[in-house]
Amino acid sequence: MKTMPKIIPVASGKGGVGKTFLTANLAIALAEAGHSTIVVDMDLGGSNLHSFLGLPNRFPGIGDFLKARSAELEELLVKTVIPNLRFIPGDGLSPFLANIPYAQKIRLISKVKKLPAEYILLDLGAGTSFNTIDFFRISRYGLVVTKPEYPSIMNMLGFLKHFVLRLIERTFAGDQRIRDLLLTLYKQPITEQRNNISALGSKIATIDQAAGKRVEALCRDFRPRIIFNMGEHPDEIEISRKIDSGLENSLSLKVDYFGFIFDDPHVRRSIKKQVPFLPEYRESMAGKGIAQTAERVAKFLEVPVKESAMLLLKRIRQDYENRKDPATWSEVQNAG
Repeated sequence: MKTMPKIIPVASGKGGVGKTFLTANLAIALAEAGHSTIVVDMDLGGSNLHSFLGLPNRFPGIGDFLKARSAELEELLVKTVIPNLRFIPGDGLSPFLANIPYAQKIRLISKVKKLPAEYILLDLGAGTSFNTIDFFRISRYGLVVTKPEYPSIMNMLGFLKHFVLRLIERTFAGDQRIRDLLLTLYKQPITEQRNNISALGSKIATIDQAAGKRVEALCRDFRPRIIFNMGEHPDEIEISRKIDSGLENSLSLKVDYFGFIFDDPHVRRSIKKQVPFLPEYRESMAGKGIAQTAERVAKFLEVPVKESAMLLLKRIRQDYENRKDPATWSEVQNAG
């Protein structure tokens, strides 16, 4: 019996948080661990995943698939230098595809689900476009990348707000009464949405009691995983307490924390050299953080992790305290 692939969409509330870098290197780490892995550039309108894999932008990809109605997505797979890792480019050779029709989107999603791999990572566009959110809805356990700082976290919360509302909207696409309730919430900032999803569920229940219970179930079923990138100190993980409180109060949503990647000058060096970060910088602080995140993905992707933030904090503090030469690390950071 054929095993269904584990699909992992990777999103961020805004650009500049290292989402594509992390997607590429998580895919490499999973492949190096022996897992058959495909990484797909689904950042339509801003495809650049190839550059983080050390590949030229000369292969047909998603854009060509969408243009050729009879094409098979699997035919576009590109081998990489990493064993077990293959790649599907985005729309770099087929511009103006940032806003594809819904029917094309559904066709693309159905083909992605049939790709032959154990893990399929999707590098999504930053922000809250319907394309990005609908691709993120493919899996109940998508990854969200953020910096451990207030502006980035607010953008992440905004993304999750739009994700939940879009999830409800598509679930009840044929009910105009529910769609009208959602319109007012789309326009409100996250800071004004305390208890709004539970309140929305109550309002929906007055229209249709079964639909109200369905809203509660939707919020329980989806459990995004958060990765902190470009961190400076393990204690930054403690911001997870505020994130958990904000999500539970405003969106009735729970998350788990899957990674903390240190801000590391070796990342910039790999980008300048136009080589994949892994495996060349495997022993760097960022390299170790990525490897640990890949381990958590392989072990716990579909399992709720109790006290995940505190477990992550314990591990990252240990790594931080045991780094080979703290003085040298500080000097390298400043020099980078």
